[in-house]
Amino acid sequence: QVQLVESGGGLVQPGGSLKLSCAASGFAFRNYFMRWYRQAPGKERELVASITGSGAITNYAGSVKDRFTISRDNAKNTVYLQMNSLKPEDTAVYYCNVDVSPKRYWGQGTQVTVSS
Repeated sequence: QVQLVESGGGLVQPGGSLKLSCAASGFAFRNYFMRWYRQAPGKERELVASITGSGAITNYAGSVKDRFTISRDNAKNTVYLQMNSLKPEDTAVYYCNVDVSPKRYWGQGTQVTVSS
């Protein structure tokens, strides 16, 4: 079965950095788009970044572009989100996602808190 397990969240000061990881299993990882979403308290879940199966093409939400970098290691079945220049408004639970037809799968999420 498909499993996604996020890690790497925590408390960081404004301007700091964190690197999130999402370990995937149960599907042919290299063949699938992977996405990072986030959900802040009282807000809807929003797409942060996506990456193609090969890793050649990435896309970002405007609010994180030039600060966050999505990448993947297909040998390790892992997708990453490097977050730099973090702001308080980046505080949220971060989820990785894959759509393996006909279902949408999510990890359990990892909390990122940006605060001084």
